[in-house]
Amino acid sequence: MEFCKQFNARTQAKAGKVLPVVISYYTDKSFDFVVKTSPVAVQLKDAAKLKSGSGEPNRRKVASVTWEQVQAIAEDKLPDLNCFTLASAMKQVAGTARSMGITVKGTFPENV
Repeated sequence: MEFCKQFNARTQAKAGKVLPVVISYYTDKSFDFVVKTSPVAVQLKDAAKLKSGSGEPNRRKVASVTWEQVQAIAEDKLPDLNCFTLASAMKQVAGTARSMGITVKGTFPENV
């Protein structure tokens, strides 16, 4: 019950969003938890206003996003990704978009 109270208190601003949580449970019945940012796929679906990705992403494209949207998602997700620069985070987000059947419009920004 204590976990539910603490979780609800920490995530009030993000109600209705998918949030991964890492819970550490100890032998004395205490716990710690870390709330992560929403998965990239969920953020891409929100940005593209989709319910789901493409069933055939290499043949059927279902939506498109801009590099500005990709950059915003990468900046939000950067602490949870396994990369150090914003440019590499943007490339990871673009790869996830490609695997969902979402195209990224424009060219990769040079000043990132």
